[in-house]
Amino acid sequence: METVVSGIRSTGKLHLGNYYGALSNFVKMQNEYNCFFFIADLHSLTTHPTPHGLQGTVRQVIVEYLAAGIDPEKSTIYVQSDVPEVAELYLYMNMNAYLGELERATAFKDKVRSNPDNVNAGLLTYPVLMACDILIHHGTKVPVGKDQEQHLEMTRTFGNRFNRLYDVDYFKEAFAFSYSDKLVKVPGLAGQGKMGKSNGEADCIYLSDSETVIRKKVMRAVSDSGPTEMNQPKPEAIQNLFDLMKVVSTADTLQHFDELYNKCEIRYGDFKKQLAEDMVLATNDVRSRIEDISNDDAYIAKVAKMGAEKASESAHKTLKEVREIIGIKRFY
Repeated sequence: METVVSGIRSTGKLHLGNYYGALSNFVKMQNEYNCFFFIADLHSLTTHPTPHGLQGTVRQVIVEYLAAGIDPEKSTIYVQSDVPEVAELYLYMNMNAYLGELERATAFKDKVRSNPDNVNAGLLTYPVLMACDILIHHGTKVPVGKDQEQHLEMTRTFGNRFNRLYDVDYFKEAFAFSYSDKLVKVPGLAGQGKMGKSNGEADCIYLSDSETVIRKKVMRAVSDSGPTEMNQPKPEAIQNLFDLMKVVSTADTLQHFDELYNKCEIRYGDFKKQLAEDMVLATNDVRSRIEDISNDDAYIAKVAKMGAEKASESAHKTLKEVREIIGIKRFY
């Protein structure tokens, strides 16, 4: 059975992008693969969260993993920092990662542009830590969004470089994996780019958002004054809304509004109302389960402990073998 590894940073509540880009795949995979799904709290330290905020968001992601349908009996759900072997492997792999290739990473360059006052070493070596998350369990399938494809390519680079350096065939190559034909990229409501917490609350539809909040956010989504020519190309902000409808609505609904747009007859108010109702419907079950699980502290703790034990067993074996390959051995 092949191993699937993926994680989500604990930087806040999960949104539709996380759900359709990752969680929905996780639920399908757990019946066919050996799955490790973690909460990436170490990764989140690059943005310097408060201790209280870090603990709260880790808990929230565990709850939402479970609410989305990930079964802790089938999959290993764990907190990244509960497995210290990951940090040790990160140290070893950093020795074989080079400044030039890390600086060329698209995600790093984007972070430098958007946060020039917080260009820390963790941001620079983010791809190395991500690689270690995968390599520690010998993952070969990784359900990632399009923005992480380059990092996954770097994971293969680091694993292969380790193999060549120590003349072993130890780490396997990991590849992007999705149950759909294409990796899902869910756009945000702010008019450009993918849905993401860094763009502010208004850009995201969170899985825990109430029906009222969802409707308000969608109605306030960026749009324009409407098409002026038949079959004209859609501006990015409008295409984003149609892409969102493609994710949550039926094909007939999408086709209906697409035809109205092409005939210059679309009314954005009606379009957004339909989009909002379809989003409410798409998140109803998950939202209800989030409320139930959030009130069960004992169950949350049980899941975290069980996941830490399972992940640690896998990671400990890898670290033991990596130390031997490198030549790190005790004299006592």
